[in-house]
Amino acid sequence: MSLNMIKFLLLSPSFFIFYPSVVISQTRPSSDGSHGRWNLLSESVGISAMHMQLLHDNKVVIYDRTDFGPSNISLPGGLCRVDPDDEALKIDCTAHSILYDTITDTYRPLMVQTDTWCSSGAVLPNGTLVQTGGFHDGDNVTRMFTPCTNDSCDWVEFPEYLSRRRWYATNQILHDGRIIIIGGRREFNYEFFPRSSPRRTFQLSFLRETREGDVENNLYPFVHLLPDGNLFIFANTRSILFDYNQNRVVREFPSIPGGDPRNYPSTGSSVLLPLDENEYRIDPEVLVCGGAPSGAFQLAARGTFVRATPTCGRLRVTDQNASWVMETMPIPRAMGDMLLLPTGDVIIINGVQLGTAGWELGRLPATRPVIYHPSHPSDQRFSVMPPSPRPRMYHSAAILLADGRVLVGGGNPHIYYNFTNVVYPTDLSLETFSPPYLSPDYASVRPVILSVDETISRGQRFLVSFSVEEYLTQSVLSVRIIAPSFTTHSFSMNQRMVVLKIDDIIYDDTSSYTSSVFGPSSSEIAPPGYYMLYVVHSGIPSSGVWVRIQ
Repeated sequence: MSLNMIKFLLLSPSFFIFYPSVVISQTRPSSDGSHGRWNLLSESVGISAMHMQLLHDNKVVIYDRTDFGPSNISLPGGLCRVDPDDEALKIDCTAHSILYDTITDTYRPLMVQTDTWCSSGAVLPNGTLVQTGGFHDGDNVTRMFTPCTNDSCDWVEFPEYLSRRRWYATNQILHDGRIIIIGGRREFNYEFFPRSSPRRTFQLSFLRETREGDVENNLYPFVHLLPDGNLFIFANTRSILFDYNQNRVVREFPSIPGGDPRNYPSTGSSVLLPLDENEYRIDPEVLVCGGAPSGAFQLAARGTFVRATPTCGRLRVTDQNASWVMETMPIPRAMGDMLLLPTGDVIIINGVQLGTAGWELGRLPATRPVIYHPSHPSDQRFSVMPPSPRPRMYHSAAILLADGRVLVGGGNPHIYYNFTNVVYPTDLSLETFSPPYLSPDYASVRPVILSVDETISRGQRFLVSFSVEEYLTQSVLSVRIIAPSFTTHSFSMNQRMVVLKIDDIIYDDTSSYTSSVFGPSSSEIAPPGYYMLYVVHSGIPSSGVWVRIQ
């Protein structure tokens, strides 16, 4: 038994104790809600949140990796995972995945057999999470989790489903509901789920070209589905417009200025900014923020932690002479998660100010979130939020919840679970950050959705009824849908926001209104599946309601 395992057993009184539906809500003093507020949900959910996905039943699938050694939550019913090749624990009766219920603040352990370390995922149009790849015995595996109304659902695994090893790959849902799986360590190609018959893999030389020696700096490439059906793919410092149907590069964009790599292990992040159906023509923009200078990984391995990249680049991909517009963040950041908020703003949360991703390679945690306002004047786009007392560094994650909070967890910059004698102990907690728009100060202008069609068809009208105490004007009202993200390693795959076109507003009474809204105009704008729908009034969003786009 390793020294780290012995330490864990000595420090873990709950080892091999099963917690059925554990209640985890806990409050602590926090900042003024008008400036954002942190709330601790639980000191420990048993595992470190390396990967997270919100499902349409408001439950979150969370998992780390299977070869950490024992976690702090047991599998139910005497279940054990047996793996003779596991380097940490060959018989493991603890869980490495949980299902967290955001409504009841409870969670239960899930059973995952093969190693999910540094894997990827996407949600099918029917709401099933498809998770792909990992490490060792998990690198060619596909796993599926389908939500259920009781506690019977769990992971179902399909060994050797993938044609290639998918470790540090990226998934993107496509307009037809398929998933494209791109790259991975030493994999310069892509494939699809469901797989074709016969099974096929397609080469993508761009990934080979952007590899930076043994450090790589092109893993977990940033991938966004664009309204024209092509993919925007960013790796290292370069980006392309890619036609995956014809397997051809349509266009290469200029390299991002400054020369700093933005992908793992330099690890910046990226979002596709909101797509607005009210515009005459949708001109998609991509935002890339953070990263680390070339050579930062090697320097950190020798004990020198260089300053993370402080810049963001913004690219309008439809411009004939598209070029990056650069901006400087208030806080330099590597390993920061970027999430679209219901307002259309972007929160940048978690990460470090020195070093890179990797075991023990980050220093000076970036505990203050920053909110980026895309539509503000260029000198007023960043707002700095209050800090969390918990560093969230390597292997942390964040996702947007339907009620507008940001769920934050993880942080394990070590090979195993290390809780003592390290600079930054492994973190098993979950907390939320409430952006300023959730402050009670805005209650009078906050909309409340009363009813909405559960299924929305492309281009067809549907009705959204809502109430608001102090209605201002239609000019400050919008209806938006957000696809929930699969977040790991600072990239939130598949998230997208569409601002829908409002046809008319009907005043039902003094505080109740019905809006006639058009569904998304195409499946390239909004692929089929589940979305959170928000009514935003004067910059203040309602809680989200789940709808299904078909």
